[in-house]
Amino acid sequence: MSASSSEKMSPDELRATIGLAGVYGLRMFGLFIILPVFAFYAEDLPGGDNYTLVGIALGAYGLTQAILQIPFGWLSDRIGRKPVIYLGLILFAIGSLIAASAIDIYWVIVGRIIQGSGAISAAIMALAADLTREEHRTKAMATIGMTIGTVFAISLIAAPVLNQWIGVPGIFAMTGILALLAMIVVNKIIPDPRISRFHSDTEVSSASFASVLQNTQLLRLNYGIFALHATLMALWLVVPLTLRQAGMAASDHWQIYLPVLLLSIVFIIPAIIYSEKKAKLKHVFVAAIAFLLIGQFLLAITYNSIWGTALALLVFFAAFNLLEASLPSLISKIAPVGAKGTAIGIYSSTQFLGAFAGAAAGGYLFGTHGSYALYMFCGSLLIVWLAMAATMKAPAAVRSRMYPVVEMDIDQSRELSRQLAAIPGVYEALVLVNERVAYLKVDMKGFDEEKVNQLLGEKT
Repeated sequence: MSASSSEKMSPDELRATIGLAGVYGLRMFGLFIILPVFAFYAEDLPGGDNYTLVGIALGAYGLTQAILQIPFGWLSDRIGRKPVIYLGLILFAIGSLIAASAIDIYWVIVGRIIQGSGAISAAIMALAADLTREEHRTKAMATIGMTIGTVFAISLIAAPVLNQWIGVPGIFAMTGILALLAMIVVNKIIPDPRISRFHSDTEVSSASFASVLQNTQLLRLNYGIFALHATLMALWLVVPLTLRQAGMAASDHWQIYLPVLLLSIVFIIPAIIYSEKKAKLKHVFVAAIAFLLIGQFLLAITYNSIWGTALALLVFFAAFNLLEASLPSLISKIAPVGAKGTAIGIYSSTQFLGAFAGAAAGGYLFGTHGSYALYMFCGSLLIVWLAMAATMKAPAAVRSRMYPVVEMDIDQSRELSRQLAAIPGVYEALVLVNERVAYLKVDMKGFDEEKVNQLLGEKT
C-alpha cells in the first residue's frame, strides 16, 4: 500500500494515537508545569536561597530522563511496551508525590530525579509504531510530537493560576494523581499490539550508534537542541523574578505568557510554509537562531519594564517555537534512512541533558554572579550554535516514505533497495528484511511514486 494512501486511520489506530498522545502530553505537562512558578516557591523552602540547588531542582528531571530514555526503549523491546509505560508512570507519580511533600529543596531534587526516571518517551513511540500501519505512522508520530508544544503552552498559562489556587505542592500532587489515572488510559483505551517488533524509524539501534555519533551534521543539530533547552531552562530562573520586579504579581503572569505564545505561533506559520515550499529550511533555521539570540539579549536589557520583557519574550518564543518545529525535520532529512530512530533518540536525550545543564549552570551563575552572568552564559551557547548552523550543509529537500514489503531474503532486499534507489526522485532507499519495510527518502518534486508502487506490486 502506498505511503501516500488517502485511506483514513482505522478506529484502533486513531484510538491508539489519541491515547498515546494524551499519556505523552500528560507526562510532559507534569514536567513543564512548575517552570513559571518554581523560582517563587523555592524562596520559602529551606535551602531555597541557594540558587545552584534551585537550578538543579528545576532541571534534575532532565538528567535521569537523558540517561534512561534509550535504555527504557530497549527494555520495552524485551518485556513489552505497556509494562515499561506502567513502570514509568508509577515512577513519575512517586517522584511527584515526593516533591509535593518535600520539606526542603533537597527533597524536591529527589522528587524531580525520580520524576525524570519515568522515561517512557521511547516506549510510547515504539508502541505507536506497533499500532499503526506504515502509511499512517508519520501522522501518528506528528500528532504525539505536537502535544509537546501544546502542553508547554498550556502549562505556562495554567501554572500561575494553579499556583494561586493550590500552590506548587498541590501542582506536584495533581500531576502525580494524573499519572496514575493515565495508567487506566493505557490499560482501557490503548489497544494491545498484535505484533511488537523493532522499528528503525522510531527506535534506537545499538548498531547505528557509532555512525550517527560520527555524523558531523547531526552533531550540530544535537548541540543545537542542547543549547536551545539549556537556554530555556536557565531563563526560567530569572524571567518570573524579572516580571515581579517590574511590578506584575506572580498570579498575573499568564497575562503576558498567553498573548506571547499565541502571537509567536501566528508569526512562525509563514516562516514554516516558506521554508518548506521554497526549500529554504537552512536560511530560516539560521535566522531563527539569530532572533533567539536577539530575544535573549532583549531580556537582559528590559528587566525593569513589563512591556519590554513581553516584547523580548515574544521574539524569544517565536524563534524558540520555530526551532522546535524545524529541528526534528532537519534530523529526518539528514539522518541515514535506516538510522532515523537512532538519530532521534540521541537528539531527544541530548535535549533533556541540555535542560539539566542549563538549569544547574544557570542557577549557579545567577546565585553567584547575578543575572548578567546567566544571560552571558546563554548568549555564549547561542553564538556558538549560530556559527555552527551558518556553516552546516543545506539539507536536501527530501521527505521520508515507508512501504510494507513481502517476506524476502537478504540478497533480494539488497536488489530491491538498488531498484528503488534508481527510481526518479528517490534520494535514498533501504529495505529491511526483519521489519518487512522499505524506507525511502524522496524529492517530492521529481518523485515517481507510481513506479515505486508498480515495483513493489511486482514483488507480491
